[in-house]
Amino acid sequence: MALNKVEICGVNTSKLPVLKAEEKEELFRRIKEGDEEARELYIKGNLRLVLSVIKRFSNSSENMDDLFQIGCIGLIKAIDNFDTTLNVKFSTYAVPMIIGEIRRYLRDNNSIRVSRSLRDIAYRAIYAKETYMKTNLREPTIAEIASEIGINKEMIVYAMDAIQNPVSLFEPVYTEGGDTLYVMDQISDKKNKEETWVENLSLREAINRLNKRERHIIDLRFYEGKTQMEVAQEIGISQAQVSRLEKNALKTMRNYLRA
Repeated sequence: MALNKVEICGVNTSKLPVLKAEEKEELFRRIKEGDEEARELYIKGNLRLVLSVIKRFSNSSENMDDLFQIGCIGLIKAIDNFDTTLNVKFSTYAVPMIIGEIRRYLRDNNSIRVSRSLRDIAYRAIYAKETYMKTNLREPTIAEIASEIGINKEMIVYAMDAIQNPVSLFEPVYTEGGDTLYVMDQISDKKNKEETWVENLSLREAINRLNKRERHIIDLRFYEGKTQMEVAQEIGISQAQVSRLEKNALKTMRNYLRA
């Protein structure tokens, strides 16, 4: 299905409502009171947000109708977990939730597998390449990448070739110090440079201001879409501690974004 098609999953995208700020506030007030009609209206009023997110996945072989439905699940999770007292825009909170939901779907439905060791080599090479380019303002040679990560050139070329098609670009691939690196995060997205992704870049810069544990919690909560209870179980602390650390992290990020 083409992304510019008027109808997606039976929804006429040309007739989707656009909510004003005051309408959003009123609907969320009603949602917190258990008003299901308000919740439905808020979902419909943010479907354009889902559409803008799935454009980023246009190179995926998955059907866009399916991705739209998965994105809607992420949107609903964002609505159900959004805290209006944090003074963060809903879209800033929801976009990572929607992306995380789609990434999990693409990862779990990837039918062609490449060995873990080859993928690790390829991802380390990608990470080393991007780091080198940021430092030296030029693309490194295979020999320079090999020297950086301590793996011979032939193995790096073989590993990179192995992931060209089979491995999803949206799979979490490398973790260091609590920060998760996705393949797609290392690839230039020229088509969307003029769109809303500047906001996500600013958000990532804000996340970099956090300490190791706070970054890990934010990644788990808003990029992987996990609940506070799931995060607490994964990192071995109480849900109350997760809640406190999350609020402190969001406050730090909010102060940076307002600066």
